Amino acid sequence: MYDSNMSVTVALSKSPAELGTLATQFKALGDPTRLDLMMNVATSADSEACVCDLTPDTGLTQGTVSHHLRILVEAGLLNRDQRGKWSYYSLTDSAKNILSSLNLSISSNKTKSSSC
Repeated sequence: MYDSNMSVTVALSKSPAELGTLATQFKALGDPTRLDLMMNVATSADSEACVCDLTPDTGLTQGTVSHHLRILVEAGLLNRDQRGKWSYYSLTDSAKNILSSLNLSISSNKTKSSSC
């Protein structure tokens, strides 16, 4: 049922490259694990999370979590910053726009703590 109070505006260009990028991003977000990881990054303190902080809640190995994060980086949804042996992830502007267009909040109530 359509809710007239909910308004979402999506502006698409007809550029095949831009449409291809958007399709890749939606494909990456179509996996529940990747969507959950991106939402965890979005709600982390400073909207940034280390792979070591993201792994415990998934029930997956660190290697599997890193694989999903790599797909999100390749899709242009997460930035990756290497600090020593750990990788830290943050949302790209594109990811913020997608979450905003879906009316998903990206505010954080978490305090910064790392198990790295």
